[in-house]
Amino acid sequence: TIDGYPNNIDKIVSDDGYGKNDYIKTTRPLVIVTAPGPGSGKMATCLSQLYHENKNGIKAGYAKFETFPIWNIPLKHPVNLAYEAATADLNDVNMIDPFHLEAYGETTVNYNRDIEIYPVLAAMFERIYGYCPYKSPTDMGVNMAGNCIIDDEVCKEASKQEIIRRYYQSLNRYIKDEASGDEIYKQELIMKQAKISVNDRAVVPIANERAKQKGSAAAAMELPDGTIVTGSTSDLLGPASAVLLNAIKVLGKIDDNEHLISPSFIEPIQHLKTGYLGSKNPRLHTDEVLIALSMCAVSDPKAKLALEQLPKLSGCQLHVSAILSSIDINTFKKLGIELTNEAVYEGAATTETE
Repeated sequence: TIDGYPNNIDKIVSDDGYGKNDYIKTTRPLVIVTAPGPGSGKMATCLSQLYHENKNGIKAGYAKFETFPIWNIPLKHPVNLAYEAATADLNDVNMIDPFHLEAYGETTVNYNRDIEIYPVLAAMFERIYGYCPYKSPTDMGVNMAGNCIIDDEVCKEASKQEIIRRYYQSLNRYIKDEASGDEIYKQELIMKQAKISVNDRAVVPIANERAKQKGSAAAAMELPDGTIVTGSTSDLLGPASAVLLNAIKVLGKIDDNEHLISPSFIEPIQHLKTGYLGSKNPRLHTDEVLIALSMCAVSDPKAKLALEQLPKLSGCQLHVSAILSSIDINTFKKLGIELTNEAVYEGAATTETE
């Protein structure tokens, strides 16, 4: 930690600032620094390295590849708003780059952390080169993503859907004490700026209405052709497992009344879970359902046909009216299904617990 960061430039660009970090010796002329996600220290590592390279007589340069926000689309374009939603936990804020506007008279989009650090970077280059090769944070970025948008309406709609998914992620983190109320407030504000609500995600109102009708947890999945399939809690299955089976039935054109897994197969698994493994929830999770289905597929052509539909679920949208177990969440991720769920726990009769 450097006292006065990022405003005390004299302290930052000194032996008491970046100088306290280790010098990373390199052998190649071009070094790429990468790390998982925003706020992970990529830029700080690069700037610290620039300071040390200069001390060692090496005139190093720096540029950054930053995908979002996209500098040459509007500040409140849904793509840029989706970036804010994705980084709500870091409290990143998209901003007009004031340095770029002053230097070129051109309005471009950047974000608070890059704008805050720019004076430090400029001061460092002035000490290394005698001048700064960049006139703005936007200058130092390499990003052509905005020029690759060939269907703006498709990108806008995809971004709006991503904003809703991120909102639900924050709600679920909040109920688990992993997010602050400020993060929720920010996500709600982003949704207002994008002029959307959760009901703009087609599966949300259907799953919630189904839950209200049934008086138990329910799920809705949108298939590739736009068909929406539902499932709800029963004695044998939770909503996640029910909607999964119903979806592959529809995709395989299998009659809805057909039992892909005989209750006589399910009951011994339930007895194993509750009688021997100490589970309080007798209903089958999605992974258990798929294992049971694969066993049935050995002798049942319809079960085999249903299993063959699983790849078609990749990219499908799913909403569940209650918090799911990590087992079900992981299964849906492996299948490529994009999941949201209400941040509420069901009662003992309908909860999907592990």
